[in-house]
Amino acid sequence: MFKKKNKNNDFCVQTVSDGKYSVHPFSDLRNYSPITPYEKHLYKSLREAVPIIDAAIYKIIRLVGGFKAECGDIRVENMLNSFLKNVRVNSCQTGIESFVSSYLEQLLTYGTAVGEVVLDSSGNEVAALYNASLDDVELSAENSPFDVRIFTISDSGEHIPVKYPELVLCSAIMPEASNIYGTSILKGLPFVSDILLKILNATGTNWERIGNIRFAVTYKPSDSDRGFSKERAMQIASEWSKAMKSREPKDFVSVGDVSIKVIGADNQIPDSQVPVRQILEQIVAKLSIPPFLLGLSWSSTEKMSSQQADILTSELEYYRRVLETAIRKICSIYLKIHGINRNFDIVWDNINLQDEVELAKARLYSAQAEEIETRNRKG
Repeated sequence: MFKKKNKNNDFCVQTVSDGKYSVHPFSDLRNYSPITPYEKHLYKSLREAVPIIDAAIYKIIRLVGGFKAECGDIRVENMLNSFLKNVRVNSCQTGIESFVSSYLEQLLTYGTAVGEVVLDSSGNEVAALYNASLDDVELSAENSPFDVRIFTISDSGEHIPVKYPELVLCSAIMPEASNIYGTSILKGLPFVSDILLKILNATGTNWERIGNIRFAVTYKPSDSDRGFSKERAMQIASEWSKAMKSREPKDFVSVGDVSIKVIGADNQIPDSQVPVRQILEQIVAKLSIPPFLLGLSWSSTEKMSSQQADILTSELEYYRRVLETAIRKICSIYLKIHGINRNFDIVWDNINLQDEVELAKARLYSAQAEEIETRNRKG
């Protein structure tokens, strides 16, 4: 069923294109439009321009955690987990967790992720897992909204359907109605991020102007010196330049009405703390990451931190459910290739120590309730 023939290579990736698009600069943020074909480049530029957004995405990826496969047959279970641990991923990675990390990063950034299970030339073994670039593929629902077709884009712009769509993985988060593409968690952030970048850029410019002091030297010639004002102005400028270039303190001596003022000394740099925090609050709210995880020392009570952690846990559980569909498909393909028909479960690691404590308490309360019910029935 999955057999592929390739005489030149050990295996061939379907969802890669020879042509690559260039990365757009940060100026895309100013020309933001959600319907432009450059939306993917916009989100990539957004992550590069605002480090806190990039940090939040990587935090989510790490907090999602690892997993393992479990089934009734210990031999099949060991075989499957060994495959998940040692499978080749992309060019220089190993293990399905590397694939899932890149898959989730693409999913969070663009709302849609595409990957591929790559078979060897004989079609009897999974050779690798590949994270496809969204610049190289196109999704379409031509015949039915339930029948998603996957195309690769050639250098000439031609859309070519993949030969084995059953080997291609596709996931979307929060897709809009009748839309096969998902919604990026960064949607809505370009506007506030553009304001943040303007504030930071203006602050940097003001520090260059005020922090790196510039001087205004003004010479007012008297009536008797007006005939030599040009020569004296050039002499004053020459001596002042020498004094400024000197590595050691040097006095500047002048005769006549000469005044020296610092350019911009009367101006003050606007306080950016309040507007920057307001914008960061919008960004943090959109990404659903507690501020303390991003190094923001905003005052919060212990109860508030616990509530934020609970909200984050629910977000991570949602991402796990989306990822599990792709993971189960990879495992199913591997088992079918080896002629194994067994049910299995994907068991995720607990997110943090707090979950372990809560689960232990729940088991304790259930045991106590069951003991009380047993006593009542006997009584």
